[in-house]
Amino acid sequence: MNLESLLHDRLAPALAAVAGHPVDPVVRASPHADFQSGAPLALARELGRAPREIAAEVAGKADLTGVAEIAVSGPGFLNLTVSDSLLTGALRAVAADDRLGVPVTAAPERIVVDYSGPNAAKEMHVGHLRSTIIGDALARMLDWLGHDVIRMNHLGDWGTQFGMLVEHLVDLGGAADHSIRDLTAFYQDARVKFDADEDFRTRARLRVVALQSGDPLSRQLWRRLVAQSEVYFLDVYARLGITLTAADFAGESRYQDDLPVLVDDLLAQGLLTESDGALCAFPAGFTGRDGEPLPLIVRKADGGFGYAATDLAAVRHRVATLGANRLLYVVGAPQRTHFAMVFAVARAAGWLPDPVTAEHLGFGSVLGADGKMLRTRAGDTIKLAELIDEAVGRATAPAIGIGAIKYADLSGDRRGDYVFDWDRMLASTGNTGPYLQYAYARVRSLFRKAAHGPGPISVTEPAERALALALLGFEPAVTAAAALGEPHRLAVYLHDLASVFSGFYEKCPVLRSAPEVRASRLGLADLTARTLHTGLFLLGIEAPEQI
Repeated sequence: MNLESLLHDRLAPALAAVAGHPVDPVVRASPHADFQSGAPLALARELGRAPREIAAEVAGKADLTGVAEIAVSGPGFLNLTVSDSLLTGALRAVAADDRLGVPVTAAPERIVVDYSGPNAAKEMHVGHLRSTIIGDALARMLDWLGHDVIRMNHLGDWGTQFGMLVEHLVDLGGAADHSIRDLTAFYQDARVKFDADEDFRTRARLRVVALQSGDPLSRQLWRRLVAQSEVYFLDVYARLGITLTAADFAGESRYQDDLPVLVDDLLAQGLLTESDGALCAFPAGFTGRDGEPLPLIVRKADGGFGYAATDLAAVRHRVATLGANRLLYVVGAPQRTHFAMVFAVARAAGWLPDPVTAEHLGFGSVLGADGKMLRTRAGDTIKLAELIDEAVGRATAPAIGIGAIKYADLSGDRRGDYVFDWDRMLASTGNTGPYLQYAYARVRSLFRKAAHGPGPISVTEPAERALALALLGFEPAVTAAAALGEPHRLAVYLHDLASVFSGFYEKCPVLRSAPEVRASRLGLADLTARTLHTGLFLLGIEAPEQI
């Protein structure tokens, strides 16, 4: 049961009656009562009345029988205290529900979640961390809520650099059993050769033409490079507990055959303009620093296609072929303007029709202690595999190390940067992943000591009431996190729940209580453990039974 929604629905008619039009009660948890509404204060100027007077009238009109007690406080707040019977009944219903009171959505959507997106023939680095972790948490939540989620891993597996890489592989013999053990070294060796050797540079450019023309050998070697990269990516995902699979790879190469037709379609609709030999779209409302219209380059002057063309083709494919009605792109904040322009052009072309939505879920950077982009001491980009190795080596168990990395990423608003600090991330106290994992293990330890299992829940003590209210906050936390694309809402909720349970544990003896009280408190503990376990699962964090 969502108590905020219930109280909202009971207050709304009373506020509308007083105001003469619909008013959002804006019900929120409060330290002064269970919940509070400040809507009367917002109406005071409009109605020309004292807010306390408005609040008193609303309180008199509100139908809260059997739901809550209402009182006017301060300058005109409405304090709401949920009835004991409703609280107990709601808790027992949630405890009896495998889904902890969170219903499967009544309006499922087909949602494409585009995340991770590393480049083939390169190792993943710390820059891929946030997209991978945030995207996977959102995919898990949306999936669990009953939506039809299509995970998309938009690999960078096409482009002129592959002429260089394939030609380097040819120089190495191109043998079928050739193994590239270090993708980064392979790429760097090819790059050095390309910059220093004019003959190799010429051959690499010719190889691009051969590859794009469908030359069998070039395509065979290119596929081997991509396949070997995918094996490596899947190993990283397995270590991180990421749900992306081989079936989710959807590289830029998938759309190459569609691009000429896409350009023809945009030209026929008058959406492309030639500019310095390139074909560009100029969606309304986008200007550069000079105030001039900002171009979205769809086909370059040399006839090649860039990211914009591939992204437009992906939008069209995801809507027309896959039937998606919501597109989520978990990509770094610097790409905000690019995606806004892509979505605008796709909508103008009819490929993103109403009511299909497309959202760029941007995120900040991972910073070092110096406030700059996180790098090695030598100034190199940190490989993701090495970061995982260090997390596992520093932690008491692999699950703790991985959980620490994930929670550090997910616990703050994704739009902001965050400082990567091993000591803080791995601490067993504070707002950290290990703290939540230890809290879950601590609750589970009660049941290894208890002679009897949990019983019907009754709420009498203030600490029990606080825990009961916290437990009933799970549903709104999950639904808000998924709907808004903000995993931190769930992470913050879980930390608050663990903190409230700690207070309950200190003030309300569990195993040393009388039988009925013990059974009830074990019921609260069991529901807490189940909620923490489910919430951590939705964030992609393992919850060990013992630590």
